[in-house]
Amino acid sequence: MEDDAPVIYGLEFQARALTAQTAETDAIRFLVGTQSLKFDNQIHIIDFDDENNVINKSVLLHDAGEIWHISGSPADKAVLTTCYSKTSESRVLTCAAVWRMPPEWESGSHESPDDSSNNPQTLELLCHLDNTAHGSVACVLWEPMGDGKRVISLAENHMLLWDLQESSTKATISSSATLEGKGQLKFTAGKWSPHHNNTQLATANDTAIRGWDLRSMSQIYCIENAHGQLVRDLDFNPNKQYYLASCGDDCKVKFWDVRHINEPVKCLEEHSHWVWSVRYNHSHDQLLLTGSSDSRVILSNMVSISSEPFGHLVDDDELSDNEESQQEDKGKEPLQDSIIATYEEHEDSVYAVEWSAADPWLFASLSYDGRLVINRVPRALKYRILL
Repeated sequence: MEDDAPVIYGLEFQARALTAQTAETDAIRFLVGTQSLKFDNQIHIIDFDDENNVINKSVLLHDAGEIWHISGSPADKAVLTTCYSKTSESRVLTCAAVWRMPPEWESGSHESPDDSSNNPQTLELLCHLDNTAHGSVACVLWEPMGDGKRVISLAENHMLLWDLQESSTKATISSSATLEGKGQLKFTAGKWSPHHNNTQLATANDTAIRGWDLRSMSQIYCIENAHGQLVRDLDFNPNKQYYLASCGDDCKVKFWDVRHINEPVKCLEEHSHWVWSVRYNHSHDQLLLTGSSDSRVILSNMVSISSEPFGHLVDDDELSDNEESQQEDKGKEPLQDSIIATYEEHEDSVYAVEWSAADPWLFASLSYDGRLVINRVPRALKYRILL
């Protein structure tokens, strides 16, 4: 019997890095990276047993340093990247690397070994993704739905496209681009588009959002002042190729059609502090999650700008061609956007929200005090979307 009540897990360490295990589509599984200055850092593998509503965890050591960003390979459950800080010659640098979990940790089916917390195993380093010449790495992005052989790292003002070879034990830069201009240019976030045959990327630096063509490594659009303050995160609508969501320190969440960048299609102002994370649901693009320093997670129903504005699928091209469906929809108003729920289980800044890769109705949020909360889309809404 599924229950809408949240399930809460405390890591006992500060944390800000969260990802769903993308390649795991059967078990509900999230990976969390810790930020501890005093102790060895860890990756907590969180398996959620939705039948019994309990969390099983395993712990792996990540002794390279504090984890700022974590991302799972889309093709191999055991492979992940982290961005972590290390001190070299009294400078703190954020580096990036590709790692492999021990074989028994790969699948979600294992019974969590009881001693894994007391006697954790260590991740195996496959290769480094840094060339210290490029400075600190903000994030590493896997090619969406790819074979796990291409990643992009954003480091300071450099964008590096890497090919992973020899089972990810070797990484070579296949192409790169540099952000040119005045002032301190530094990427803060990026998203590899799942559309256009994976040839496009969106990046954020300061208050600007830029689109890039990865074939020529050239800029294709720039939204100069997308937000009033720093842009923190971006996400592409999985079903509408030109639609992008962004969030930032101006407390706003904005929706863009990148063909018309003069102004956003829509703007949400529900948070009262910086918005760190924005995520579209992978299957139902009207569902959008945001997490903020106001300690809240908000689930919004952005149906008017979704692929189902009338409650059924509408294709961008069909809107102009198909007279009949237009007539049918003319009498109907697009469905109203709304805030579905505000979740208040956190007491600290929520740095990350992620949808499960295995269950489209389930999501996790992580606050800096190490509290991970698993929630579900309210059942009434789920059935309204499905039926």
